[in-house]
Amino acid sequence: MEAPNLLVTLGLTLVLAALGAAIAVRLRQSVILGYIVAGLVISPYTPGFVGDLGSVEALADVGIILLMFTIGVELSLRELARVGRVAIAGGIIQTIVMIGVGFGAGKLLGWSNNASLFLGAAIAISSSTVLSKVLGERGALGSVHGRISLGWAAVQDLSLIVIVVILSSLASGGTNLFHDVIVGGGKALLFLIVLVPVGSRLLPFVLLRISALRSREIFILAVAGIALGTAYLASLFGLSTALGAFVAGIVVSESDLSHQILGVIMPLRDIFAGLFFVSIGMLVDPSYVLHHMPLILLAVLLIIVVKGVVSTGLVASLGGSLGVAVLTGVALAQAGEFSFLLGRLGVDLNALNDGEFSLILAATATTIILAPAAYQLAIPAVARYERGRPKEIVDDQLANPAHPPLHGHAVICGYGRVGRLIGGALRRRGLPFVVVEQDVEIAHRLRQDGIRVIVGHSDNFTTLQHVGIGQARLLVVAIPGALETRQTVGNARLLNPALQVIARVQSESERDYMQRQDVIAIIGERELGLEITRLTLRRFGVSAMEALAVVQRLRD
Repeated sequence: MEAPNLLVTLGLTLVLAALGAAIAVRLRQSVILGYIVAGLVISPYTPGFVGDLGSVEALADVGIILLMFTIGVELSLRELARVGRVAIAGGIIQTIVMIGVGFGAGKLLGWSNNASLFLGAAIAISSSTVLSKVLGERGALGSVHGRISLGWAAVQDLSLIVIVVILSSLASGGTNLFHDVIVGGGKALLFLIVLVPVGSRLLPFVLLRISALRSREIFILAVAGIALGTAYLASLFGLSTALGAFVAGIVVSESDLSHQILGVIMPLRDIFAGLFFVSIGMLVDPSYVLHHMPLILLAVLLIIVVKGVVSTGLVASLGGSLGVAVLTGVALAQAGEFSFLLGRLGVDLNALNDGEFSLILAATATTIILAPAAYQLAIPAVARYERGRPKEIVDDQLANPAHPPLHGHAVICGYGRVGRLIGGALRRRGLPFVVVEQDVEIAHRLRQDGIRVIVGHSDNFTTLQHVGIGQARLLVVAIPGALETRQTVGNARLLNPALQVIARVQSESERDYMQRQDVIAIIGERELGLEITRLTLRRFGVSAMEALAVVQRLRD
């Protein structure tokens, strides 16, 4: 069939990606699997419509840049510092060991040196996305093993910078490998020297000034421009564009605007990243997968069993209890988006053939499917072990966050005149709460007062997840916008169906809508009128109790 034009390919690709993702979600699997299946449907290896791979890959390049940028923004260097040597030493050692294991397995299979190294790198890196999903669904993000696992994954994410530089140099096929690695490393170092010191000061300053305009459209354009512009800058240094975007994300990750950046770039990223994973699926040869199932199972065992055992042993040897070590090892025993990225890079550099790439992809996808089940099985086993041993004061030594994990707290969206009164009352009573505020200056003052606050839009999933909405007792929406209030309540209820919600609304219709959602809705102007009514009655000598009764009848 003749290759279709870009519009037909893009339209059909997005529709199939949405269908595949919907089916994957219904089956309680990662949407990544749905995207890959969508790619298989329109791949040249399957009958029927054949998508224009070149068109999809051109858009997919934008997707991987935005994906890597957001991963960099989500990378918490502060969290990494809190878990200390367990994450840093463990992550480095485990990555090196698993690259060696994968290289040895590849050589036993008769693969070339470069292909074996790409196999080792692909199975060594755990997926932060899969890890966050597995831990978040079970409320374990704030646990000791959860913090160690996320810190460990952060080290692996950072190690990707070195891995990509080395693998790209080795795959270039030069006659002097040592020279190629030194030159590649020198270019990467020069890029970091240019970007990190300058970017860490310039980029947050620019974004702060743009944020002050209070225009989401301009902010989105600025963030996307920074991601794509930095990726292009990396290409001028001979580096991967994805690597440049990743470093740019890290540069802005510790700024006050990091959550707002994630909030505005996520929808754009999700569209183009979906195209990236569709393009991955279009490269897979299903017949190779079916005829080489034993090899795929071997790769799966390397990732789940060998990687899990290595990670468990390292945590235990670095001072963790056996229970924490086992749960950390099981959580890290998977692969994800970086494995796909490395596989795609290997194909582009001619280090991997189509069959080898298909094996890596199939093994990675299998671990994504098995990761939630493996973690769920490990929890009761560890719990039984923990009940049968003496209590140890080990876990607290592994992670020492500045604040205790959020649980049973209130989330206040908006800290203006209304939110400030609510927060002040909670603080005086010593009740836990966290604030979501768009104004950077207000957020800065709150931090100086020791109040937990996140800068961002409350209607965004990422922001709500960062304030621990899944473990919250109460959500107070004190923002004026009706649409943002509705979206905030809807997204919060998706993450925590049992959440109690109190919302500020502006009209009777909004109040009626919120009450149908089992939300306590307060109309600001109406409450003002009721309070003035109470005071007026009191001035005419009506008793306090009777005035309150009148106001309550009016309210009802």
